[in-house]
Amino acid sequence: MHPSRRDAMTALTAGVGLASLAQAEQPKPPAEPFGYCFNTSTIRGQKLDLVAEVDLVARAGYQGFEPWINEIDQYVKAGGSLKDLAKRLSDKGLSLEDAIGFPEWVVDDEARRKKGLEEAKRCMDLVQQLGGKRIAAPPAGARDVPIDLRRAAERYRALLELGDKMAVVPQVELWGFTAGMNKLGECVQVAVEADHPKACVLADVYHLYKGGSGWQGLRLLNAAALGVFHMNDYPADLPRDKIVDAQRVFPGDGVAPLKTLLRDLYAIGFRGMLSLELFNPEYYKQDAAKVAETGLAKMKAAVAAAFA
Repeated sequence: MHPSRRDAMTALTAGVGLASLAQAEQPKPPAEPFGYCFNTSTIRGQKLDLVAEVDLVARAGYQGFEPWINEIDQYVKAGGSLKDLAKRLSDKGLSLEDAIGFPEWVVDDEARRKKGLEEAKRCMDLVQQLGGKRIAAPPAGARDVPIDLRRAAERYRALLELGDKMAVVPQVELWGFTAGMNKLGECVQVAVEADHPKACVLADVYHLYKGGSGWQGLRLLNAAALGVFHMNDYPADLPRDKIVDAQRVFPGDGVAPLKTLLRDLYAIGFRGMLSLELFNPEYYKQDAAKVAETGLAKMKAAVAAAFA
């Protein structure tokens, strides 16, 4: 006997009610529900080498490290050993959570896309040798052109299959300033339609604002949809169409609804790394250690305030 439409709606309503009740009764999280990671763009202007950055980030008290591929390339070019760097990260108690590179995996031009996958393989190899887990996969090369999300999903699956071979997970990165894949829902669609068990999204406070995604979408996801989450904030007097990367500020120093965002992240089961990613030239004028320490303190204060 098939259930009636009324029976189905009653069951659905009851399920929603139970889910809402469960969320309302969710116990208060521990003092530190998330891990804390540092993206090296935050002190790019101080022009430290990669080893100095590792040491500084560890001293500041972070658990995760998120360098850029060009920094790793510079380190190797200068004679650095990836094996030695991996040991240094381990000895300092840092996990390489992600690395930022720009392989052109999503572009329509087949020749460029083939080169992009070759570059992705090279980047993944560097990350894998450092004991890393993930690599960013933004829509590099397609910033100013519309993106067919169905084709993007097929191309992301190819990137994920490459990642399977390299033991590194590419994360679809939200870029709020692009003509396509500039909204959370678009990046989630690409990840969902890739139909791969490791598909995930790299979201960012600034890019959620810049792209106009709003703040209610995260609660519809679950923890498997997210790898690393980029933390920052933005000032009140800068509209979306005017703000640029350089105007990001420390978490809590702007007007982003961090309390809502952090609560939603926790509610969907996210327990991963919040990674501080800034490009503010005013911070580049400061002592790098001070910037790293301030950033960690600001992130922890935002988390504490969210669950107070």
